[in-house]
Amino acid sequence: MRKQLLTTTAVMLLAFTGSALADMDAAKKFLDAEIGDMSSLDRTAQEAEMQWFVDAAKPFAGMEIKVVSETITTHEYESKVLAPAFTAITGIKITHDLIGEGDVVEKLQTQMQSGENVYDAYVNDSDLIGTHWRYQQARSLTKWMANEGKDVTNPNLDLEDFIGLKFTTAPDGDLYQLPDQQFANLYWFRYDWFNDEKNKADFKAKYGYDLGVPVNWSAYEDIAEFFTGREIDGKKVYGHMDYGKKDPSLGWRFTDAWLSMAGNGDKGLPNGLPVDEWGIKVDEKSRPVGSCVARGGDTNGPASVYAIQKYLDWLKAYAPASAQGMTFSESGPVPSQGEIAQQMFTYTAFTADFVKDGLPVVNADGTPKWRFAPSPHGVYWKDGMKLGYQDVGSWTLLKSTPDDRAKAAWLYAQFVVSKTVDVKKSHTGLTLIRESSIAHPSFTERAPKLGGLIEFYRSPARVQWSPTGTNIPDYPKLAQLWWQAIGDASSGAKTAQEAMDSLCAEQEKVLERLERAGVQGDIGPKLAEEHDLEYWNKDAVEKGNIAPQLKIENEKEKPLTVNYDELVKSWQK
Repeated sequence: MRKQLLTTTAVMLLAFTGSALADMDAAKKFLDAEIGDMSSLDRTAQEAEMQWFVDAAKPFAGMEIKVVSETITTHEYESKVLAPAFTAITGIKITHDLIGEGDVVEKLQTQMQSGENVYDAYVNDSDLIGTHWRYQQARSLTKWMANEGKDVTNPNLDLEDFIGLKFTTAPDGDLYQLPDQQFANLYWFRYDWFNDEKNKADFKAKYGYDLGVPVNWSAYEDIAEFFTGREIDGKKVYGHMDYGKKDPSLGWRFTDAWLSMAGNGDKGLPNGLPVDEWGIKVDEKSRPVGSCVARGGDTNGPASVYAIQKYLDWLKAYAPASAQGMTFSESGPVPSQGEIAQQMFTYTAFTADFVKDGLPVVNADGTPKWRFAPSPHGVYWKDGMKLGYQDVGSWTLLKSTPDDRAKAAWLYAQFVVSKTVDVKKSHTGLTLIRESSIAHPSFTERAPKLGGLIEFYRSPARVQWSPTGTNIPDYPKLAQLWWQAIGDASSGAKTAQEAMDSLCAEQEKVLERLERAGVQGDIGPKLAEEHDLEYWNKDAVEKGNIAPQLKIENEKEKPLTVNYDELVKSWQK
């Protein structure tokens, strides 16, 4: 139904794309047909913003521009609805390609390595911020907006309204990417089962504390044990869900901040500093100095090994047997089928797929039987650390794109994140980027059917979720190492310690190659001397830092839960 609606709207817009209405007539038709009052701007302000696009685009009318993004609902909406609307309004013909996330990075790398203009703009994850800053092949948007791109920068862009700018700003203080969509990994649980009186009584009798949202991994583990094998509504249910197939998607599972929840790295938001959640350490100049504990890193430290061991234990003991052989995409829909009690984290980009009518996890009135909540943290976690991952797909302009083409593409990028269209786009893809959209009354009205998503984004807890940070000097090269190492642990070929020892060694090989090549100048890697864990822990503590931490002998801390409804009330206060 949704795709049919997108197609119908796109056809309607295309009907006037070729009718020489590259002006306000086309803009008004778009506002009538698609936006209405689904905007943080009133109609007068919408028309004023569209008039600016009409005027700014005149020098580029007739140009054919190509941009690319991964295939998710938000970008489908941009490609099928907003791109033809922009063409109709401005006369700039936009082709917005949708390809796999890995393919986007491959195209980006090809353009960076060859200098040939493959695409005029990319929506790529802000996980590449450290890459873009160090290689200096992406335009600094700060400098661009003040200089060459000043005449095509929307005066109503309102950067302060974007909630993810910290994620796309480099240590030099410049903005290198503009957020287009973002979503978090949150704890997911069956609110109805957790509030069932018998379940509550049975849990309290067995464990001595109240069944509720787990604050720490000890409580998560107890809840997983409690529900696994229990019969609910005639079905055997499970207390946990995950996936374990040795596949590239297994890497996302861990680079997307699993270790941060365990307590890997240092305190710091949006990322630990000097040691981040990947376990990579930087010096005072932001130069990566190591990944292994032997160089002051934390990729193979006690917190990381604990994180991997818990993943392995829970997958084996509390998830369906089939989960071991699943990939990310295969495991994603499983909780919506009604046999999973909780999941450590679920990508909120899947929210729309979890609230479809007729699902076992949706009530007859369309409200969900589940809720999102903050993810629990492990025994090594300290207050002040990040607590999970937030994906931020962001517009990036490479320097190899000619100025005129970059300007036309920049106009389109600003159009699809503009205040005029963002509320409607946010309702379509549920990937929120603007404070004004999050606060819009239409989301207050829709919130009861979104399982806590809006409450989370309006809460102070939101800042603890962030993407990969600037410690990572070459995201494409380093990220691919993770799935192979974790896959060895998942398959049983290596222990958790052996897998992380291997991973940190492989990461340091990449850092060493970058250091030798000198391609990143004086902000590239510079490996530190090797010492033992005790040396680096003492060094960290003396400097007021944490990582790498020493092993905690009893990793089963006192379990702690919180009532979900009380938690939400505390946010609203």
